[in-house]
Amino acid sequence: MLELIQRHPHDAHRRTLLEGHLTASALVVDANFERALLTHHKKLGRWLQLGGHCDGDANLAHVALREAFEEGGIADLLVLPTPLDLDIHPIPARPGGPGREPEPEHLHYDTRFLVVAPPGAVEVLSDESHALRWVAPDELEQLSTDASVRRLFQLVFGS
Repeated sequence: MLELIQRHPHDAHRRTLLEGHLTASALVVDANFERALLTHHKKLGRWLQLGGHCDGDANLAHVALREAFEEGGIADLLVLPTPLDLDIHPIPARPGGPGREPEPEHLHYDTRFLVVAPPGAVEVLSDESHALRWVAPDELEQLSTDASVRRLFQLVFGS
């Protein structure tokens, strides 16, 4: 991650950097720290934490908070400023479409934050997701997810 920033100090947080770019995500937990909000991602077809592109914003905690609100629809979220986890993962190529350029395979250099929802928070589905779901640690294995999401659950819930 540091090498990417050293090579591209002014562009690492822009999605126009085609080899890969910084992203930020949020593991949103409920106020009781019993469940986390996951999204069934339309493009990737699996359950993930909320998050996305920096779009020019170099403040990664702010990006994680913005993406959590945009994708989960919950206001008054609290982001813990120290990153919870770092992950570098490939994103598959996508063909172009109406009004969309093709996207080559590239890497996401993701900084992950813990975000706490207010008591009684109700999620709102965005157009980026097939579904949103509050997931308890013992339910995670039933979902199509990946090792990095399981690692986040281990860090937060110890399970």
